[in-house]
Amino acid sequence: MNDPQGNKPEQPEQPSQEEASPKPRSRGIYLLPNLFTTGALFCGFYAVVAGMNGVFDNAAIAIFVAMVLDGLDGRVARLTNTSSAFGAEYDSLSDMVSFGVAPALVTFSWVLSSAGKFGWFCAFIYVAGAALRLARFNTQIGSVDKRYFMGLPSPAAAASVAGLVWACVEFEIDVSHLVYPIAIYVALVGVLMVSNVLYYSFKDVDPKGKIPFMILLVIVLTIGVISISPPIFLWLLILGYTLSGPVLWLLRKRKTLSS
Repeated sequence: MNDPQGNKPEQPEQPSQEEASPKPRSRGIYLLPNLFTTGALFCGFYAVVAGMNGVFDNAAIAIFVAMVLDGLDGRVARLTNTSSAFGAEYDSLSDMVSFGVAPALVTFSWVLSSAGKFGWFCAFIYVAGAALRLARFNTQIGSVDKRYFMGLPSPAAAASVAGLVWACVEFEIDVSHLVYPIAIYVALVGVLMVSNVLYYSFKDVDPKGKIPFMILLVIVLTIGVISISPPIFLWLLILGYTLSGPVLWLLRKRKTLSS
């Protein structure tokens, strides 16, 4: 129908050729960073199998190796410009196995089964804490200060649990009378993962930049001390990091109340 004013009716806009044709779907994935993620996933699976077979020291070592590989895959992806959405999702699933399920099952097979329902309940708190921690981390990417993690990172949580297992097995410590304290320790580590306590992320440290000589000296001394007895000193190092969050939180609260 013609417009009484003589104006031509508006024609619907035709989609451009680029909009009409769907974008080609990428079928490939980057190999290098996903190899490290696969290695971390394998270490987590191996830790579960080793724990079920009673080889708890190897299970704990596998979790530490998974922690190292997990730290490498993201850095390799950024250095080689091979970051992808697939890699991020794959990394989260790998973390859930290596740092969520594996430490809980290893400690349950090691000692928590002796506590009955209380033992598996504490192990479940840890697993749930790891799952919630990873889900919250994925939804907060880009919206929080990169210098800090909100809640204990799952690799550090896994290392704090695996380090305890490794140290006790290495020094043949009888933990039969420490079942309930260990169960509470595992549950508290799980709670710290979903807490609002801030932990330093070390992401603002530039590995290619210059550092003071004293920092290099401290790094060398730390490596030397760890080499004396890796089970005990690695666990103490990770335990110190685990406790740093609540300690700094209490100091900030105290400073706020005093001011």
